[in-house]
Amino acid sequence: MVSPAAPAGAWSRDRRSPGRSIALHLTLIAASIVSVFPVAWLVLTSLKPRTVIETASVAPVDHPTLANYTQVLGETRFLTWAANSVVVSLMTAVLGVLLAATTGYAVSRFRFPGFRSVMWMLLITQMFPVAILIVPIYNLMAGLGLINQFPSLVIAYLTSTVPFCAWMMKGYFDTVPVTIDEAGRVDGLTPFGTFWRLILPLAKPGLAVAAFYSFITAWAEVAYATAFMTGDDKYTLAVGLSQFVGQHKAEWGLLTASSVLIAIPAAVVFLLVQRHLVTGLTAGATKA
Repeated sequence: MVSPAAPAGAWSRDRRSPGRSIALHLTLIAASIVSVFPVAWLVLTSLKPRTVIETASVAPVDHPTLANYTQVLGETRFLTWAANSVVVSLMTAVLGVLLAATTGYAVSRFRFPGFRSVMWMLLITQMFPVAILIVPIYNLMAGLGLINQFPSLVIAYLTSTVPFCAWMMKGYFDTVPVTIDEAGRVDGLTPFGTFWRLILPLAKPGLAVAAFYSFITAWAEVAYATAFMTGDDKYTLAVGLSQFVGQHKAEWGLLTASSVLIAIPAAVVFLLVQRHLVTGLTAGATKA
């Protein structure tokens, strides 16, 4: 059987000209340099002695040292701040995924009184900046006696992560066939049993994105942590690092070393969920 001939000029269109190929590679190289430069500068600066950093030298590291890392880990409360950030971020991620998944499933599968109001509320709450929300949330937390307590931070972070993740999870659940829910009900499962035993295992990519977004939001947030945490033993990393910046001088060696250490947990979380990220983020683009 003879295959149909390719349209005239198809081969020439598919083959990239040398000029376009060179331009493409130069663009990719430039983009790679721009992306890698901040990270490389951060790591190299963290390995420089303090005397070299204070001279503002841009030369490569001649005598790399781990003195900045040793000082951060041994002479500051970095480990305490890191433990606080891990606790807050994990609590935010777990509660955020639970609330977003249940909310997203409810608005995807059920039509109830106030359905449109819930959808509008999820949408509108994402429009308020932290500068507007921080004062009323602070007053609410103060009335509950939660200032300088981790639950106040977790609640504040959930106000921003849950609406976004719930919308995203709704889009993902919309792609899961309703026949799966019907099969669960035929087998005698309750709505929650169907959700827990049948739908959630199929929603791992969406759950991974929600967990990653919630974790990173809590890990890198500064405004709420600065306002709500008043004790040095309750500081998170974002607040603790501000101790390295004085009125007239910044400890760049300590800041860069801390930044490198802070990036490690975020990178680990990303590596754990990266294979689900693209699927989860694009799940709502098409409907089954």
